[in-house]
Amino acid sequence: MLKKNDQKLAQILLENEVLTPEQLEQAERERAATGEELAALLIRRGFARVDQVLRCVAEQLELPYVDLADYSIDPEALALLPKDVAYKCNAIPVFRIGNVLTVAMSNPGDVSVIDTLRRTTKLEIEPVISSPEDIRDALEQHYGPQAVLDDSIDEMIQKIQDEQPEQEKEEETEKLKQIAEDAPVIKLVNLIIGQAIRDGASDIHINPEEDALHVRYRIDGILHEAFSPPKNLQAAITSRIKILAELDIAETRVPQDGRFQANFEGKTVDLRVSTLPTVYGENIVMRILDKSSLMLNLEDLGLGDNMLKRLRDILSSSYGIILVTGPTGSGKTTTLYSCLNSMNTPDKNIITVEDPVEYRLKLIRQAQVNPKAGMTFASGLRAILRQDPDIIMVGEIRDSETAKIAVEAALTGHLVLSTLHTNDAPGAITRLIEMGVEPFLVASATIGIIAQRLVRRICPKCKKAFTPPREYLIDLGFNPEKRNWVFYKGEGCNNCKGTGYKGRAGIYEIMTVNEEIRALCLRNASGDEIKKAALKHGMRTLRQDGFLKALRGITTIEEVIRVTNVEG
Repeated sequence: MLKKNDQKLAQILLENEVLTPEQLEQAERERAATGEELAALLIRRGFARVDQVLRCVAEQLELPYVDLADYSIDPEALALLPKDVAYKCNAIPVFRIGNVLTVAMSNPGDVSVIDTLRRTTKLEIEPVISSPEDIRDALEQHYGPQAVLDDSIDEMIQKIQDEQPEQEKEEETEKLKQIAEDAPVIKLVNLIIGQAIRDGASDIHINPEEDALHVRYRIDGILHEAFSPPKNLQAAITSRIKILAELDIAETRVPQDGRFQANFEGKTVDLRVSTLPTVYGENIVMRILDKSSLMLNLEDLGLGDNMLKRLRDILSSSYGIILVTGPTGSGKTTTLYSCLNSMNTPDKNIITVEDPVEYRLKLIRQAQVNPKAGMTFASGLRAILRQDPDIIMVGEIRDSETAKIAVEAALTGHLVLSTLHTNDAPGAITRLIEMGVEPFLVASATIGIIAQRLVRRICPKCKKAFTPPREYLIDLGFNPEKRNWVFYKGEGCNNCKGTGYKGRAGIYEIMTVNEEIRALCLRNASGDEIKKAALKHGMRTLRQDGFLKALRGITTIEEVIRVTNVEG
């Protein structure tokens, strides 16, 4: 039974046709099992977009909903609230009338925030509702980027160097630990992590060289130099990160892996740490896993209506194997989690075996691979089959044993999702056969394959249309006479740090395994033959999907060619 407030919200959602009665019934069952707030549950399950739910919450609370992207904020109102308070409260003033200041908030029920705003401005606060993303964008646009720390990086480095003489190459463990716990070192590492999160980086690279140390961030798939601390701070920075990840700071001869959590601007971010001994010291890479940025809604993947229908048809199968293919960093995990989330209901037993478990999902049993303890993908998959699963997700098919067990599971009444490293969707069929799975088993078990890449989005702030030269169109295979071709590019601005790109989008290739493709599998046909059959039945290639997204102004032709160059 829904709480009184949730009952009112549910009624508004139904009246505005944001939610269907069937979805509400499903959400009620799940909320009873998890105790989650209705609004949060609906967004997580992908039943509605954030803005749709917040508009209905605004109606429930009888408050206005403000779309900050299209709203002109009064500069005089902004001046009433200091930058640090605005960021701390995640709220932005929009206008003032008399002694009443109207402030955009994502959670207007937070009394402590309203009290802080009232004390700071000495005005009465009237909240309006906006999405958290719109508020963050508006804060950066009007106040500028938030300083991660009060001290500048140069000041912190100077403090560390004042307290720490030139370090010898070999440090005693206790000395390293003491240095790593010094306040300036802690602040410096916090700045490195905080700035990476603020810049939207997916990875932090700390790369030692003979006489230098480089910190680089991978943003939208491309590595960017952040800054270069002095070489003599290498031991302190490395030790601090290893302490955070609970690694052995005295061990520098073998690779180590760990993880830890960081709190940044009110949200918790997981960081996965990997160390690798090199000739100039330990190389460190930290993967940033931001749960708030994880898309769990199939509609948010950017598939397009036709591809989305194909994917939903594949996911509606009661058994079989569905594969997601692509190189490392192509968004396969996000797609798998989105697929699982679309099927995640209390009446289904969903179990995964992953390496590592990147994000924790409610109602899903997730197992971590641990080869040292004998927990491999193959052994984990065997154990899962004894746990009465309906849906199984195997993080990656790496070997023949895992491939054979996954196919057998798919043929015995289970829906199996997994990933494979191939260049395109048709190539996954031949790859399974090469791994030792019999062609007739591959033909019987495989129901659908998704290939994908991530392309950089054109920055919306500096996006411009242009008509390419005739020769350029001919080289790309476009007919200059067919239409007036218009493409888009980013000119470079502060919002995108001069790159012309901001964020990433997926391009996809979805192959449904039909009778013709099954027949080709049985006679061990080549990947090219399977591809021709898939194209005949309406499959769109990665490059074709990318070109369509370029024509729609989502990305650039150059970006599509960069990530699909294996196609020639």
